[in-house]
Amino acid sequence: MATIVLTALGDDQTGLVDALAGTISEHGGNWERSHMAQLAGKFAGIVVASVPDARVDGLVSALEPLEAQGLLDLTIERADDGASTAVAGATFSVELVGQDRLGIIHDLASSLAGIGASIDELTTQTSDAPMAGGQLFEAQATVTGPSTLTAAAVEDAVSDLGRDFQLDVKAG
Repeated sequence: MATIVLTALGDDQTGLVDALAGTISEHGGNWERSHMAQLAGKFAGIVVASVPDARVDGLVSALEPLEAQGLLDLTIERADDGASTAVAGATFSVELVGQDRLGIIHDLASSLAGIGASIDELTTQTSDAPMAGGQLFEAQATVTGPSTLTAAAVEDAVSDLGRDFQLDVKAG
């Protein structure tokens, strides 16, 4: 079995997920994991699927009409069956809420990289701040690092972003 990673971007419309899922299924594939969202009127998604080795090329060919019709821009990559590049060791959940400002994701990523932590998953959003005005920034991340990394070290690194942020760091 081959593991493929498929990214899709296109104008949001009914039936896009059905078209992807149906094509994967028709080629003996198993939809294993995905993240999808409607962002600013665009459909954006990433899918991990397992497909029989002999059917990968057929799957890729079957997905081409979606691109040809202008429905989606697709990228399909075969995942490396070798060792993962993820850092083994400690895992943490990080939740951050505060006033939005330019560069916050860069600052967050730099702070975590500075302590040897890697962002495995990151979800962010902004919304209107109900009482203070302006934009409220929210982030949820799963972070991994060496086994010597502690929740306190992650909290210290992220707290350097400013005292205006509410921060919750949990191990596991």
